[in-house]
Amino acid sequence: MKGIISVLMSFLLFGQCVFAAPAPKNTIEIEAKSGILMEESTGKIIYEKNPDEKLPPASVTKVMTILLIFDAIDAGKIKLEDTVTVSEFAASMGGSQVFLEPGETQSVETMLKCIIVSSANDACVAMAEYISGDEKTFVHQMNERAKKLGMRNTHFVNCNGLDEKDHLTTARDIAIMSKELISKYPEIYKYTKIWQENITHKTKKGVSEFGLTNTNKFIRQYPYATGLKTGSTGKAKFCLSATAEKEKIKLISVVMSSPNAKQRVKDTVMLMNYGFGKCKKYEDEMPMKERKIKVEKGKKEEVKVYVKKGFEYVSVSGEDVSNIKKKIEIKKTITAPIKKGEKLGKISYSLNKKEIGYLPILAKEKIAKIDYFYAASFVLKSFFL
Repeated sequence: MKGIISVLMSFLLFGQCVFAAPAPKNTIEIEAKSGILMEESTGKIIYEKNPDEKLPPASVTKVMTILLIFDAIDAGKIKLEDTVTVSEFAASMGGSQVFLEPGETQSVETMLKCIIVSSANDACVAMAEYISGDEKTFVHQMNERAKKLGMRNTHFVNCNGLDEKDHLTTARDIAIMSKELISKYPEIYKYTKIWQENITHKTKKGVSEFGLTNTNKFIRQYPYATGLKTGSTGKAKFCLSATAEKEKIKLISVVMSSPNAKQRVKDTVMLMNYGFGKCKKYEDEMPMKERKIKVEKGKKEEVKVYVKKGFEYVSVSGEDVSNIKKKIEIKKTITAPIKKGEKLGKISYSLNKKEIGYLPILAKEKIAKIDYFYAASFVLKSFFL
């Protein structure tokens, strides 16, 4: 009973309730060892293959690193214009890097570009140290953020994805953190879509230019691509968390342990095409104009009612969303007292005679109940008028 109540309460708090439908059976097969395809706005799963198998994620780890950087900016702890000084430890990182030198300074925004575009391990550690003091503390915060997001099969050991024992996650967990990043901070696309850009190194040796080239070839090979992050190491093989948008449908695709770089893109394109073929979106931007309901025994004769926002529904099984029916259920009269925001009705939506979601109709104002003194004063005013 407690479980049922908690589910119902979550629907009410969300404001717009959409009932989940099971993901359709797979009719395609990817080469990667593990993969998942998610519709971004609802989190519905369209395709999955070994989605909960724990695997090394390589530089796809950086999705969480980037998320924490944006969290710090959002919280006002750091700014894009802040200057970050590179430590010897950060500069010593192997793998993909932008060859930062000890004592070199770069802005937070430049560091972000190095991480997102060139997958720079040295920039990751420099930002971890800048935000949390040291990488170990930052990685602890990564794991705490993962827990809060419900990433049940993830354990980070570093902030950049270099192969280390027990540094593992899953395709499902990567999709979860990718969804959090792009939905909370859509400005990420400003950086993920960069193909090439130069940064300036200012060190004791002098000033030099260094060219950043995006490691994510998917954004150049798929017309609807918007991001997000690649990764590859000896243990992880080739991984990719990808995002794409077509006709207001946003998808997140994750492939892990793909045999080569070309195959991870091929798998991702296959998943995206499959998803866009399956997904159909229904939007009702103006479900109901503001109305008035008669009030009995209230200090006002009418109360204004409204809905907070429009209704959206995404079918992931190819259903014809033009067949969605809308029904407004609202009380003709209501007895005071009425609380502001009180639910006085609902707009329900159904597809093929099954309810798929609803919007609560809410009171726009508070209406107090008539008491003796109010009634007496009303009578006296009427008498003298």
